[in-house]
Amino acid sequence: MAIPDFQTIMLPLLKIHEDKEEHSLRQTIDELAIQFNLTQEEQNQLLPSGQEIFHNKVGWSRTHLKKAGLIEYTQRGYSRILDRGLKVLTQKPERIGVKFLKQFREYKEFLAMKSEKPQDEETETATPEETLANAYQSLRDELANGLLEQLKKGSSRQFERIVIKLLVAMGYGGFRPESATVTGKSGDEGIDGVINQDKLGLDTIYVQAKRWDGSVGSPEIHKFVGALDGKGSEKGILITTASFSSPASDAAARSRKKLILIDGKALVQYMIDHNIGVSQSGTYEIKKIDLDFFAE
Repeated sequence: MAIPDFQTIMLPLLKIHEDKEEHSLRQTIDELAIQFNLTQEEQNQLLPSGQEIFHNKVGWSRTHLKKAGLIEYTQRGYSRILDRGLKVLTQKPERIGVKFLKQFREYKEFLAMKSEKPQDEETETATPEETLANAYQSLRDELANGLLEQLKKGSSRQFERIVIKLLVAMGYGGFRPESATVTGKSGDEGIDGVINQDKLGLDTIYVQAKRWDGSVGSPEIHKFVGALDGKGSEKGILITTASFSSPASDAAARSRKKLILIDGKALVQYMIDHNIGVSQSGTYEIKKIDLDFFAE
């Protein structure tokens, strides 16, 4: 079962509080996970911020119930049902969502404070953090597509330099500037770059960087392995703007060499993560109330 949206969670969450006892957020999350038959893998799914998605949804469900006066926060991380919440449960509603909660004045005041309201509040499924995460991912996807297009437009020589610069930024051969170089030779047995992992060059990684289109097949993998044999090396990185076919991936996995294949999609993600070919255009901080600060 997929992770439910925060509105679907509200009624089961309120029912957990029906015993009038205090319930911790952690306990509530665990009970709801059982009710919704969530696997451990589903419970462990994370937002880009690092917070568990299900935890985030349950937290926002609690917030909406509190703003409507159905529950109260008794202490840090604990909540308890109020008389209004008990009255709502006696009505045996089939669902508690945004539309249902709008009957309460306090909740309508809460909605009025939101800078932007969804067009259809009853079908709203994303929490604010999820909305922000989705917007961030859309921007990142657009940036990745632009980067890949730019790489394909440049020269082979430029692409080789970018690849070596990226590998250095990722920590390979970073002990001195000359430890990672572009070979600068056409037809150098399929080798476009060399990275010396130690100062004496005893541990060397050979790089092949190609601006290919379409799919790279197993013959190219075999050629690269042959080039590594010619250099007496056991390690190689093959980077391309294209993708790798299943036979190519299988050939790399079966090889006795330590081969790393990086396709175009993975390449631009590494470039974004390590600030190669991109610049920062803005920074947003997400803050929350520090309850410890207000503790007596």
